[in-house]
Amino acid sequence: MMALGTKAPAFTLLNVVDDANESLDELKGVKGTVIMFICNHCPFVKHINHELSNLAKVYKSKGIECIAINSNDVERQPEDSPENMKQNAIDQDFIFPYLYDQTQEVAKAYDAACTPDFFLFDKDLKLVYRGQLDDARPGNDQPINGKDLREALNALLNNSPINKDQKPSIGCGIKWKPNN
Repeated sequence: MMALGTKAPAFTLLNVVDDANESLDELKGVKGTVIMFICNHCPFVKHINHELSNLAKVYKSKGIECIAINSNDVERQPEDSPENMKQNAIDQDFIFPYLYDQTQEVAKAYDAACTPDFFLFDKDLKLVYRGQLDDARPGNDQPINGKDLREALNALLNNSPINKDQKPSIGCGIKWKPNN
């Protein structure tokens, strides 16, 4: 896992919703930035899409920006193509950019392992949280409430210490291209 305090690796990726290349510097929040590695096909992501949309809407007005990135190899997982990403963003009412990491270099730079995978950076783009959204998984009857990430977000906004005991996210492994 990426070490706490690490500076967010810079990137410029295609936003599939508006078909424009956008950089981290352009998209970051004034108080913090959540970078989420997600995709269309993963049942773990499908299970929480509604909460991702809600969370982004709640925290945007507080100076937190969310950025979603799909790094899956679309040859192996056609459902994760840019065209399908755009439709998924519309269907899920994502207010955040949904970026396509075609080369998979961004996923590697962030040590992203699965979908979903969450990284919270402070206003200076220093990592303060990496891990799960909450304990909800398909079929486990735990509430989908974003508890872990929301606690970190609220602590960041309140200038309180963020719990260093952070549970890694669980989901579908990123679909790496051959030789990646």
